[in-house]
Amino acid sequence: MPSTTSIKKGIAINHKGQSWIIIEDTHVHPSRGSAFTRAKMRNLKTGQVLEETFRSGESVELADTARNKCQFLYKDGNQYHFMEDDTYDQFHLDETSIGDNKKYLLEGTSCYALHIDGNPVSIQLPPKMEFKVTQSPPGVKGDTATGGSKECTIETGTKIKVPLFIKEGEIIIVNTETGDYVSKA
Repeated sequence: MPSTTSIKKGIAINHKGQSWIIIEDTHVHPSRGSAFTRAKMRNLKTGQVLEETFRSGESVELADTARNKCQFLYKDGNQYHFMEDDTYDQFHLDETSIGDNKKYLLEGTSCYALHIDGNPVSIQLPPKMEFKVTQSPPGVKGDTATGGSKECTIETGTKIKVPLFIKEGEIIIVNTETGDYVSKA
């Protein structure tokens, strides 16, 4: 059985008799005492969000899951519609199941659907994705003594902190797990 070191964002575990998906994880190594993992997780049946602390070395049971490649089709209200790449079966997930991934979904985006007991329960985006900058205020030379950043808007409407040299219309790479700018494409 895997230990708490395997707890990472996007995996599903069985905890207290129910299936949960990890939506945030923090591994803490204090100078005194033993390490631990703090995990924020969402119940896959009820949608309840719970923050739990696991001691280092404690075992966790991974949920029996399958990952299938799929494609985002469209959003209808708070329902997100997807299509499986292999079977062309369509399914939808609600906004709470999508979570923060909604910030990076464009029509045609390839991702993975996480299935538990044959039912899609969540999606997982590629860790890095390219987006076009739709709004970017001009960076003024001399604004800062060191690096410096500004806030721009990408084509999904999400605001990202970028370096001052990024201009409107450029393609940038964004880390979808942290929401940070990575580089120009």
